[in-house]
Amino acid sequence: MSHRQTNLSDSLSAELSQRVKDHVDKVLLEIIRPNFGSQFAQSAPELARFREAIAQSDSNDDVDFLRIFREFIPTTNYEPYRPFIAKFLASPCMEADVKNMFAPGLPYFLAMTSMTSRNAPKLFPKYRPPPHLFQQLSYQGYSPSEGTTLAPSSLRHWQVLKIDCEDGQSSKEMAVCSTSIGILRMGMNWDLEHDKDRLDLWVPGKTDPFAISLVKNYRTLFILNALFALADCRVTTIRFLFANVFVIFLQYVEDEWPLLVECIEKGVIPDIEDLGDLRAPLERHLSPNPVRAAELREIGPPVIQGWAVRVWPDLKQFVGITGGQAAVSVPKARQVIHILGPSVAIKSHGYGTAECGLARAYHEGNPNTDFKVMFRDGVVEFLDVRSNEPSDRVLSSWELVTGGEYEPVVTTCNGLWRYRIADVITVKGFAPDDGLPIINYLHRRDDSLGVAFGASCTESQLTNAIVSAAQQSIGQIVAFTIVLDDRDQPVTHGYLVELAGELSSCLLQSSFTRLMATREIFENLISASDDYRLAVWQGKSRRPTIRIVDKGTFAEYYRQKCEQTNITVGHVKVPVVTFDPAMKEWFLERVIMEL
Repeated sequence: MSHRQTNLSDSLSAELSQRVKDHVDKVLLEIIRPNFGSQFAQSAPELARFREAIAQSDSNDDVDFLRIFREFIPTTNYEPYRPFIAKFLASPCMEADVKNMFAPGLPYFLAMTSMTSRNAPKLFPKYRPPPHLFQQLSYQGYSPSEGTTLAPSSLRHWQVLKIDCEDGQSSKEMAVCSTSIGILRMGMNWDLEHDKDRLDLWVPGKTDPFAISLVKNYRTLFILNALFALADCRVTTIRFLFANVFVIFLQYVEDEWPLLVECIEKGVIPDIEDLGDLRAPLERHLSPNPVRAAELREIGPPVIQGWAVRVWPDLKQFVGITGGQAAVSVPKARQVIHILGPSVAIKSHGYGTAECGLARAYHEGNPNTDFKVMFRDGVVEFLDVRSNEPSDRVLSSWELVTGGEYEPVVTTCNGLWRYRIADVITVKGFAPDDGLPIINYLHRRDDSLGVAFGASCTESQLTNAIVSAAQQSIGQIVAFTIVLDDRDQPVTHGYLVELAGELSSCLLQSSFTRLMATREIFENLISASDDYRLAVWQGKSRRPTIRIVDKGTFAEYYRQKCEQTNITVGHVKVPVVTFDPAMKEWFLERVIMEL
């Protein structure tokens, strides 16, 4: 679908610049004044100069308070927060020890970062936001729309923390889970203790009953979500955290198609693993529907053009993250032959991390890639990654330049102070109505790729290269990762790719087609990265390699990771580049051919 395009401003007028500054100052004061009284702000060594300056000034003067913040708060990473967060993990954990740790009161939950390797996730306490923010749609359990929404969600948590209350008699439970799960629970007031009392609940506007969200098995979760969604012809919106997870979801639908249709016809829950006491409430929600089953049989499994809009005639939009790893699934989604059909709009959730939501999708531009900086969870500042000035020179939104590349730095309602996100974004322009920056995500700010491979290509460049090759010669890709290919010298980027469907006869029989695929990736990287081109000329790198892994490899990886670590699918990310030796070996064992 075409996107509406609004003419962005290349720079800010004096009036818009002042409006942005006033807005930022207001939000920043609302954050740092209450959070200044937290345990972290009052004792962290990194904030010592800030505390001293406040003590020597008129702390009631807002202008002075903001000036001191901007002058004396350094940029921070996770390490200063780590010992404070560790207190929540202590046993026993006393309320007095963790109350007001980063913000007033106790957190509602601890958000965890996605897991891309064996490393333990980072944890970030999340507090219930003020009432005026809590009413925003992003804090609600679901976004209302006409019809229903297919949005598989799991309420599984990584662990549950017990906090002994100050009265000495009672205790509180706090979940360690994904940001999306925590916000869903907070928005719907779903505490951990009463999950079993909600087994018969079915939230209006959702295709899945509440009980499905308690399923622990990865495969069972997807099959049950598919069952209830297929039974419902009113779906208008499909939401997945990552677009490529939707592709894996469709693989399950295709594999289990006869079973799903038969269950809809008879109104029964399939005999699948790990249901336990969830079977009975789910059976009460599913009635026999032979008419719907007949419609589905006529349409067939998800292999035909425009399948989704035939199954759900009112389907209007797909919402999911389409960058990074997910990007390999997007070209198919935007072609006429794709499963969604050309009438379905593809949008992003927005741009954010476990630490903070940074920007929302900018629908006046390209909602896949354009994001408007927002100040809901915190205030976003920036470091100029190209600047020759000191690296800690922090810029405000009104100081940015169109075309510049920056690393976001956030000060949040949840108690982070100028925390570095370690991403790189570029400024596309400024919204003409309110002057807020419109940004595009570029890549992680990480030098490990250049160190390992002898040439610095960003994750975006590496992803774009395989996407281009897929369109030209390889065929539709389900997912990929890159490993260090050191079978020959110099080392190079070794793509491990899973294809949708069976291997084409061209790939099987034509050495020219296979050669063209690696050549296209090579030429794409040469064009995109000056550093890579120089490394090749100097003999420090060579043409990338492509190896095909067996069908279902990435779905199996997701399943194993979920079940082995007790995390939800939203926490499993196959990294664009895999450094973990065990993970690399696991993928290499599933290689079936090399191009």
